[in-house]
Amino acid sequence: QVQLVQSGGGSVQTGGSLRLSCAASKSIRSIKSMGWYRQAPGKQRELVAQIITNDGTTNYADSVKGRFIISRDNAKDTAYLQMDSLKPEDTAVYYCNAAEVSWSGVHTYWGQGTQVTVSS
Repeated sequence: QVQLVQSGGGSVQTGGSLRLSCAASKSIRSIKSMGWYRQAPGKQRELVAQIITNDGTTNYADSVKGRFIISRDNAKDTAYLQMDSLKPEDTAVYYCNAAEVSWSGVHTYWGQGTQVTVSS
C-alpha cells in the first residue's frame, strides 16, 4: 500500500508557474513509476507526465512538452511537477499516480487531487 499526499496547485494567470508535490508514504525506490494525470470538467483523465523512479526516464503529453517538468527526489520520497508558461487549457484537477510492481502484479495508487486554475 502506498499513500500519496499532494500539495501545491492554485490559481494563476496565463504564463504563470506552479509546482505540484506528491509525497509517498514509502520509499519511491520500491515504486516503478510516478506520474501526474489531469482531468478537466467533462473530459477524461489524461496522462500529463511520468517518471521511472530508478533511472529518471520521463514521458510527457505533447500538450505540455517544453513547459512542464516532472522530477523526483528519492531521498524525500517525493515527486514534483513544475508547470511553467501555463495556459487556460491547463485548468484541471491534477492527480498524482504511483505504479508499484510486486509478485501479485501492478498496483496503482492515486493522490487526493489538486485544482489548478489558469485564467486568461
